[in-house]
Amino acid sequence: MKTAVIAGAGPAGLTAAFELLERSGVRPIVFEADQQVGGISKTIVYRGNRMDLGGHRFFSKSEWVMNWWQALLPVATESAGDRNLLRYQGQEREFTAPLNGARVTDDNVMLVRSRLSRIFYRRKFFDYPLKLSLETLRKLGPGYTAAIGASYVAARLAPRHPEASLEDFLHNRFGDRLYRTFFKDYTEKVWGVPCSEISAEWGAQRIKGLSITKAVKHALAAPLRKSTDTRQKGTETSLIERFLYPKFGPGQMWEEAARRVAARNGEVHLRHRIVGLLGNARRVEAVDVRDETTGQVRRQACDYFISTLPVSEITAMLKPEDARVAQIAKALPYRDFMTAGLLVKRMQPTHAGDPSRMPPDNWIYIQEPDVKLGRLQIFNNWSPHLVADPSTVWLGLEYFCREGDELWSMADAAFLDFAAQELAKIGLIDLADVLDGTVVRVPKAYPAYFGEYRDIGRVRSFLDEWHNVYPVGRNGMHRYNNQDHSMLAAKAAVDCIVAADTNKAALWAVNAEDEYHETRK
Repeated sequence: MKTAVIAGAGPAGLTAAFELLERSGVRPIVFEADQQVGGISKTIVYRGNRMDLGGHRFFSKSEWVMNWWQALLPVATESAGDRNLLRYQGQEREFTAPLNGARVTDDNVMLVRSRLSRIFYRRKFFDYPLKLSLETLRKLGPGYTAAIGASYVAARLAPRHPEASLEDFLHNRFGDRLYRTFFKDYTEKVWGVPCSEISAEWGAQRIKGLSITKAVKHALAAPLRKSTDTRQKGTETSLIERFLYPKFGPGQMWEEAARRVAARNGEVHLRHRIVGLLGNARRVEAVDVRDETTGQVRRQACDYFISTLPVSEITAMLKPEDARVAQIAKALPYRDFMTAGLLVKRMQPTHAGDPSRMPPDNWIYIQEPDVKLGRLQIFNNWSPHLVADPSTVWLGLEYFCREGDELWSMADAAFLDFAAQELAKIGLIDLADVLDGTVVRVPKAYPAYFGEYRDIGRVRSFLDEWHNVYPVGRNGMHRYNNQDHSMLAAKAAVDCIVAADTNKAALWAVNAEDEYHETRK
């Protein structure tokens, strides 16, 4: 039997393993350096409270992805009104039934959740995307609103060409005034560099279909939409109003995927890190794997290698003859990520009838320039089952940083205090209401689109020369993918293996094509 070694047990790696078992005779062996599966889509548990790192909506314009998720975790019976709408027609194949006597339980399900995210600016909440409502006009003021409109018209009449930077991209779609009000500061907080230095490709991949025009059309059509239309076909991802979500957080999906892989004679090894690759004639024939618990290194032969390793790491292991390729890969930029999980008695914004005073948002973009806090998650609103005590509010305070910088290097207690102080400073909590907290650090969370990224094509070409190597996933492709993009790249890799096709263009086309599924009707 042929063997595929898979580096990483995140969405891409586990999707690849599952698909190989479904569609081929290739046996997957997954090595994951972490102590749990899921990658950045894992669920962190702290004293019974569950954290979602970054916030993962289970929504995709890909029918294949939606079917795949629901084959593993069906929609909960309490969401029966939405169930039929979530079952797409024309799926590509049947999935196997639950294995080893597994059955659908009240816990082994996904919930249908309402989606709300807003911007917090000038100590006020603004709808995201902005709505031309009386409330928005009141908060901005008529003069400022008129200036935004005039700026948008000017940008549409005289757009910037060429559209080289993210600043150009946002200016052309929103106008200079709106870009500077609601996009510039937050984006530069995320990436740590000016928008003028970030490639327009980032905007093209993340928000390519969104503009003021589409936001206005979406708002005007709101009264005509059915409240249970969870599929939301033809709706931009940034505008969706409902999504699926595993009852106990995103990691529940990938724990179930790993269980099914192992039940079908695949292997998933935690705390095992790939530290070397052995190749010949542009084929990887074996990998060296270190057991992080014992420190022992063993060699595993393979016929295929599917990698979610950072591009910098796999390139170094493959030892390119071209020094420039090695230089580009080593210098590819990343943005790292920290979350302060903060448990509080209540929040400060008053909501009638709610003693917790908790806003209804899934997450809030913090646009305030006087704090480093980038985004605030309210885990209660993702799923009430993420919170051990429903009378408390469980928050995720998200910070964007670089590994080793001042924020990253703070002791946990100092960072928790710093984060709580910032949230109190902008008036969202009272420090006296803080009960507990924890800190999670995620290195290489966001592949960045500046610096040496401009020459990443040379590295991709080098990786494509290796006939049985398939880079997938966010870090594996150095691309800011959502989890559905990572899954589709993994599917494309398995397609290549099943068809004995060494052309990997389909992998790199995911989340890059003009007709990609996020905008396709």
